[in-house]
Amino acid sequence: MKRTLTLLLLSSINFLAIAQENNKPVDARLQGIDTLLNKVLKDQNIAGFSVAVVDGDKVIYSKGFGYRDVENKKPVTPNTLFSIGSSSKAFTSALLGILQKEGKLSLDGNAVSYLPQLRFFNDNMNNQITVRDMMTHRTGLSRYDASWYIFNTSNRDSIINRVRYMEPNAGLREKWQYNNYMFLAQGMIAEKLTGKTWEQNIKERFFLPLDMKRSNTSITEFQKDPDASLPYQLDGDVIKKMDYYNIDGMGPAGSINSSANDIANWIKVWISGGHYNGKEIISSDYIAQAASPQMVMGGGLPGSETDIYMSSYGLGWMISSYRGHYMVEHGGNIDGFSASVSFFPTDKLGVVVLTNQNTSAVPSIVLNSIADRLFKLKPIDWNNKTMEARRIAKEKSAGIKKEADLKQILNTKPSHSLKEYTGAFTNPGYGLLDIFGKNDSLFVKAGKYTAWLKHYHYDVFEWREINKDGKPDTSRSNIKFNFLTSTDGKIESLSASFEPGMKPPVFTLKPKVVNVDMKTLEQYVGEYTLGTMQVKVSVRNKVLYVFVPGQQDYETVALDDYNFNLKALNGYSVRFEVKGKEKAESVLFIQPNGTFKASRKNK
Repeated sequence: MKRTLTLLLLSSINFLAIAQENNKPVDARLQGIDTLLNKVLKDQNIAGFSVAVVDGDKVIYSKGFGYRDVENKKPVTPNTLFSIGSSSKAFTSALLGILQKEGKLSLDGNAVSYLPQLRFFNDNMNNQITVRDMMTHRTGLSRYDASWYIFNTSNRDSIINRVRYMEPNAGLREKWQYNNYMFLAQGMIAEKLTGKTWEQNIKERFFLPLDMKRSNTSITEFQKDPDASLPYQLDGDVIKKMDYYNIDGMGPAGSINSSANDIANWIKVWISGGHYNGKEIISSDYIAQAASPQMVMGGGLPGSETDIYMSSYGLGWMISSYRGHYMVEHGGNIDGFSASVSFFPTDKLGVVVLTNQNTSAVPSIVLNSIADRLFKLKPIDWNNKTMEARRIAKEKSAGIKKEADLKQILNTKPSHSLKEYTGAFTNPGYGLLDIFGKNDSLFVKAGKYTAWLKHYHYDVFEWREINKDGKPDTSRSNIKFNFLTSTDGKIESLSASFEPGMKPPVFTLKPKVVNVDMKTLEQYVGEYTLGTMQVKVSVRNKVLYVFVPGQQDYETVALDDYNFNLKALNGYSVRFEVKGKEKAESVLFIQPNGTFKASRKNK
């Protein structure tokens, strides 16, 4: 989903590179690297980034480029804090590796046995999914990112409860599919087994023993730091400031904030086989598993660069081959930040690249460019390759939009008045969509987002996010709401195409609570003849009940003075027919297989 936020226009800022020296001599293999990184900064139109290069147990290069605060021209340093996003995942999985060595769990043990509040879509998944399955993204669940990203909350129990409503689209261990919920579950397992929060565990097990004094797991603490970077994004060719996004509820999947120098210490542990300053932090056995292929991500055949291939996932790490060198890496993206943390086990080398720009290619460009020099390979111009790939992608995107326009059926109109599309629509795996009307238009409030629902065709509306200045996004959106009706023609639900390639989740209209006075309810009390059956209507504690012979006594929920839903039966309702102020003459039973009329007995 395209984020459109109120941002500061910074087109007048001069983005000449600001390289922060660390007063260390540059390794001969990296001579001239500053010139290249300055060019990347300029060509990629990025706010700033920091880099650290590790050789064995030493940092041989660490510098900052550009600005952590563009408006005030505050430079990036190797100690500047950035959100590292999903590069946090290796930390979370490593916690469980430590707990396994301590005998508190087995990575091949049943996941729900360690976390009772975790439940999957069916018993087969509950009985068979292991901790390792969650660590390697092979549970059969696709991403479901809109579920936590749009419907955000700090309550981890609330978030993990959504998993039971997530229908798998592949068999267990059949297919690699990235899923952030599975890393939240790992963090919660660590919490359950240790009696400490995930945040406490990360600090005590890693930050303190690794001298990662700048690192934290709190967006609030991050923002207060005097050397923290601000988040940015590109709007066309203009760098604009974004809002920080607090994802502490999903923290174990990606809420670590750190610096290039701090992450360099983390890499030293992996290069050394688990040690830091002579002390074991992670067992060598776990490192061997985590840094080895556990699940194939894709075919991994060589592409245009024939010696870049293999595509597998370890435990919180991605495994590939870079020009003949075994590489272990994990990227990270969260609002306004992109990152890459990597190491080459057999070469004893590691590279950290942290940026304060949204979905940026800079971490990959810098990583590959540094690797070429460290391995004394003929350099590939990754900077220009990326710019050319972006140009081609832009052209393709324009073509795709034209194709999408052809699918729209023009000159159609909604089948109902706009007021009838309003209300609270809910899905237990996601959350609540509050749809309301204003100035002859429909709008939706979902989490912290507000969007204009622009009519697309028939009963389909297109999501256009509203900026803080009150203006909707002008570009086309892939998110569309398709409103659905019941057999009586009333709007009862909508499907929302939040995530490409996934079956759109259905949000059901939540009936508004209407209080009907006792005088009106008493008009409906009595017996009604429906074929050969005698249906009884009664009132208890100001609630209307309908009794059908051979069935239960159905409690109803009032929609208005005449219409009532049967609480226990979705899609079933009754409507009373009244003339004047007399008792109801008849009641209509409205159900999926038709509408049936019952007349009052002994009027």
